[in-house]
Amino acid sequence: MVLLAAAVCTKAGKAIVSRQFVEMTRTRVEGLLAAFPKLMNTGKQHTFVETESVRYVYQPLEKLYMVLITTKNSNILEDLETLRLFSRVIPEYCRVLEESEISEHCFDLIFAFDEIVALGYRENVNLAQIRTFTEMDSHEEKVFRAVRETQEREAKAEMRRKAKELQQARRDAERAGKKTPGFGGFGSSGMSSGNSATVIQDTLIEPEKPKPAPAPVRASGPSKALKLGARGKEVDDFVDKLKSEGENIILPSTGKRPSEVSKALPAPVNTESVHLRVEEKITLTCGRDGGLQNMEILGMVTLRVADDKNGRIRIVLNNNDKKGVQLQTHPNVDKKLFTSESIIGLKNPDKSFPLNSDVGVLKWRLQTTDESLIPLTINCWPSESGTGCDVNIEYELQEDALELNDLVITIPIPSGVGAPVIGDLDGEYRHDSRRNVLEWCLPVVDVKNKTGSLEFSVAGQPNDFFPVIVSFVSKSNYCDMQVAKVTHVDGDAPVRFSTETSFVVDKYEIL
Repeated sequence: MVLLAAAVCTKAGKAIVSRQFVEMTRTRVEGLLAAFPKLMNTGKQHTFVETESVRYVYQPLEKLYMVLITTKNSNILEDLETLRLFSRVIPEYCRVLEESEISEHCFDLIFAFDEIVALGYRENVNLAQIRTFTEMDSHEEKVFRAVRETQEREAKAEMRRKAKELQQARRDAERAGKKTPGFGGFGSSGMSSGNSATVIQDTLIEPEKPKPAPAPVRASGPSKALKLGARGKEVDDFVDKLKSEGENIILPSTGKRPSEVSKALPAPVNTESVHLRVEEKITLTCGRDGGLQNMEILGMVTLRVADDKNGRIRIVLNNNDKKGVQLQTHPNVDKKLFTSESIIGLKNPDKSFPLNSDVGVLKWRLQTTDESLIPLTINCWPSESGTGCDVNIEYELQEDALELNDLVITIPIPSGVGAPVIGDLDGEYRHDSRRNVLEWCLPVVDVKNKTGSLEFSVAGQPNDFFPVIVSFVSKSNYCDMQVAKVTHVDGDAPVRFSTETSFVVDKYEIL
């Protein structure tokens, strides 16, 4: 048996995928496949036709044909057996037998065809062996990955050891009365929950921590400090080139595409010499049937003083929270003064806040399973139908005081089923066929636009549409903590100040 080519073509003879096993030009293959439909005699129930030079052995696949082109002296029984194996391979990679699906998985099919036939002759393989061969599972690759993970863990352990040594050296320098390299604030300006050691002495000193991506990005001057993990210029050029070609680039800092990252609110254009940021982030996990598994709100007030004249100040806070948050001030802040009058000031009023540094002065935490405290509820109802699933999803804003911007609700879509059919829709939607998700986008959700719904139909099972992921940003915070005024320690004279408030999503999932 000499098999010349194996192809999947339309009923008009248009080649979708073709694999040649002998030396043949593209024109020759397209000419043979174009002549194939004209040679078939619909009055006979044969699965092969012959010409003066070749034989076509074929099998209908709904609107397509699986065609083998062989020599005339090949064994027809072996041809038919080979044809059956080819026909069984296609559903392994394509969920529906349509032209678009075949084109999408063309390389997978070609690799599988090469396992069936080599140099025109049938290999002694079955469907299970083909599946194993094409997966290309490598023991050497697993060993390499295990070694690399071990090296990464050792490097991280060495990094932590070095960090402790540097921190110890910094403490020793403080005890010796030497000038410290810099000031890092009370805590992470981005509300990081990591347990890093804090140095608290007469001056407010703590190691700096990196700011997370959702926090508002602030302009900063040039720095000559060593940046660990910074990307090289050649990497940036390569990424820019991929973006120019229309590729979806994954952000290395978060592991998400740009559309998935909550957009940080822009920093204020004009800020005063005393600037305060009130930041909150939410982590929420909710069941698809409505039960709240966990909700955590982390908040922080961060102070930045740019003028030494305003270093000795006090901050008056309006705490209108009714949800029972746990408040915690920095050890160098006068806790009694804050508890009695909601005023943030240093224990030693003669000392000043550090200049040009982000200083975390107050943080709070709210953890609950009370469903009434959910800021935005998501209700997703997939219902099976004759052609797949009809999905109804709706949102409702529970906190009337909130205004959510750039709300994106991401619903998974089964792979290979095509674009969903959209019914009723509030807002806009995007279908990302590469990531197999449907993104429901709403620019603003507030008390005037509390509810909305989306309906669509697509092939799949109800479990295919979870987890639903939500992202948004807001200029108003959840726990209603606001800076009322800032005054000098001496004389209580008011101080001009500016504030910015943000409420962002760390994780918001409906499982």
